[in-house]
This record gives sequence, structure tokens and C-alpha cells, in this order.
Amino acid sequence: MRFFSTRGEPLGLSLSEAVLRGLAPDGGLYVPDAWPHLVSKDFDHCETLAEVGARLISPFAIGDRLESLIAEITSDAFNFPAPLVPVTGVDGEGEMHVLELFHGPTAAFKDFGARFLAATFQRLRVASDPTVNILVATSGDTGGAVAAAFHRRPGMAVTVLFPKGLVSPTQERQLTCWGDNVRSFAVAGTFDDCQRMVKEAFVDPQLSAAMSLSSANSINLGRLLPQAAYYASTSLRYWREHTRKLNFIIPSGNLGNAVACIWARHMGLPIGRVVLAHNANRTVVDFLQTGEWSPRRSLATLASAMDVGHPSNMERLRALHPDLDSLRGAVTAESVDDERIATRIRRDRQRFGQIWCPHTAVAAEVWATMDERSRRELPWCLVATASPAKFPEIVEPLIGSSIPVPPALAELLQRPTQVEPLEPSLAALRTALLSPRR
Repeated sequence: MRFFSTRGEPLGLSLSEAVLRGLAPDGGLYVPDAWPHLVSKDFDHCETLAEVGARLISPFAIGDRLESLIAEITSDAFNFPAPLVPVTGVDGEGEMHVLELFHGPTAAFKDFGARFLAATFQRLRVASDPTVNILVATSGDTGGAVAAAFHRRPGMAVTVLFPKGLVSPTQERQLTCWGDNVRSFAVAGTFDDCQRMVKEAFVDPQLSAAMSLSSANSINLGRLLPQAAYYASTSLRYWREHTRKLNFIIPSGNLGNAVACIWARHMGLPIGRVVLAHNANRTVVDFLQTGEWSPRRSLATLASAMDVGHPSNMERLRALHPDLDSLRGAVTAESVDDERIATRIRRDRQRFGQIWCPHTAVAAEVWATMDERSRRELPWCLVATASPAKFPEIVEPLIGSSIPVPPALAELLQRPTQVEPLEPSLAALRTALLSPRR
């Protein structure tokens, strides 16, 4: 199988080449030239997430040097659960489940893709290779997951860019508590500035000549494919028990998590409707309504990891569904403001005993306010993207009690922090990358 840029760059790459490169030379994102078609019985002997992931991803590695290593990589990466938990107390309103993706080392769904990518890079790199420099722009959770996955791995240097003052204090501690081979920069701008700087770095001749660069954002195939695995595993589990397709409401920012679900469905997994749940950053919502793609600067919200005004993975979504009517048939999107996020956190704690992080609360609000027939007749799954313990400053005042902190997260929060300021320009990033690490 070969992978090509969403912007038409004609050189096709193997999976390992596309993963190592991260971003195409023309600035586009890599997509496969063909799609494997899988049905439920293809997974008959796959019980664990690692086994489902290996079966799902292996067709993309046929003929590649990763082909014989995929099962080993998924076993290495997926060593924590992703439970599907039914929500009680919704009697008469429909069927609601929660896919809990926050049981990894940094308590966020980004752990799945980051650990898969780190395990892949470790096996692709040989002793004679130069240091691989991993660039990552984060609106909150990605940077911490990538830092944890790559920390102290030989031959790997990680640079994390995050918008100064626009992530939660708990998230910032996770982004800056590493040292060693991880440098963290607080950028005087928004997440979109951070993402732009990373993309510009990949096509900068001076940086390309000086170092080997790759990305750990969801622009990288090595992040997206493993995220498709937990949608495959969850939908298969539900299908085997109920012979019905599960429908997903996905908190959405840069669209990597959503595209992973849509890719899994496109490959034949038993997934029904997909709803993109956005905060006040309405770029995708407005596009589906008007047909005009109009990126804008991001707005700061309670659901900060979703504060994206120019989501990169829309390129992959539009590559799969280039016609607007087709795209509208594939997904719907809703927007939720901060007042509704806060109200939903408060109400669902009282009614269901559930404590949502602000991002999961966006999905919960979309479920609660969707049309009654859809809510009653279809089985729905809210995708819980992070532990509420990562947002105590927001959640605890709303629910009136403290939130238990997972042990792995508690350990990270005790580490000393190291952070450097950075202006939002390619020139500033270039200087930082080419300067010696402290």
C-alpha cells in the first residue's frame, strides 16, 4: 500500500516512510491510495484491543518493513483498558454509553496514538540514524502524551509547543515536567499559531538540511491509525452483544479523533452515525451548514484542548468525502458554548453520578439536546477523552467536591517543571531548534 498527500504531491510512500516524514513536502497530509475492507468475522479471533488493532492496521503495512512488527507494536502500546461503560439513570430517554479513553499514563485519549507512534519510531530507527526530532503542537493533552511516550527513548528529541496561558494549570504541568530529551515552549499565541509553526518547520529548507524532523500531531498517520483501533474494538464488542451499530458523539478540535472513527467505519466496522461535538470554535459546524470553508483564529473556552480554529484533519475528511453532500451524509456537527458546558457538568453529576471533563461534557450536552427520536431509538456512545482530574480548576467548583487523581497523573504532577518562552514565528522556532539543548 502507498500513501499520498491530500494536496496532490505525486510521490507515494510506504507506511514507515509516511510515518517518519509526518507531513508531506507540499504541506498536505498522508492518506492511503486504497482502503482495506474488513467485516466483523475478520476479527473473530481478536479479543483484546491490541489484537483488534493489529488486524485493523496490518493491511496498511503490507510490503513495508513494519509488516511483521504491527502486532508487537500494538501489544507494546495498548497496555491499558478502554472500557465501554453504560450510563444508568437515562431510563426512557434512550441508551447511552461512555467510551473511557483516559486510563493511560497521562489520563487522556492521546496516550493511545502517542504510545503507538513512539513504539513505531523505536523500531524504525537503527543505531546509525541521526537523532529524530519530534515536533508537536498541543492545545492541551497531545503534548503530555507525546512527552510521556517518548521520554528518555534513545535517539529521540521532543519539542512541545503550547499556547501560553491557554491550557489548564494541570495540563501545563504535564507538558513541562519532563526535561532530558523533551523541551517545552510556551508560545505567545494560540494553538493555531503553534500548529502553523510546526507545519512551516517541516517545509523550511534550513531546518530540513540541519536535522531529521517528524511530527507527533494527528497529522501523522502513526497517531491516527491506532486511534481507529479503539473505535473498531468498541463497535465490534457492541455488535457482538447486540447486533446493532453503535453511534458515536466525539469531542472534536483538530479532528484527528473523529477522522479515526470515520476511517474505521469506512473500512467496514459496524459504526453508525458520527456526530462531531465542538465547543464555541465553530469552523467545522459553519462549514457543514454553509458549504464555505472559513478558518479563523481560535477562541479560548473551558474545553481548551478543542480550541482549534483551523483543524488540520479536515483535509483528510474532505479527501474521503470531497463532495459536500457526501460529507454532510457522513457526519453532523454541533457547537456548545461555555455556559452549556458548565451546566452539563453540574447536571450530569447530580443526575447520573458522572463527572465529565469539559470536553466530554460537550459530547454529553450534544446527546442531551439532540432530537428526541434519535436519542430514544439509537444506541449512543459518548467519547470521554480525558479524566476530569486534569481540570480540577474548572470541574471541582461546579460539582462542589474534589476529584480523585489517578496515581500515574498524581506522580507527574509532583515533578519539577521546565519551560521556555517562544514568539509565534518560524524564525523563533528555527533558532530554538538549532540551539543546543539545555
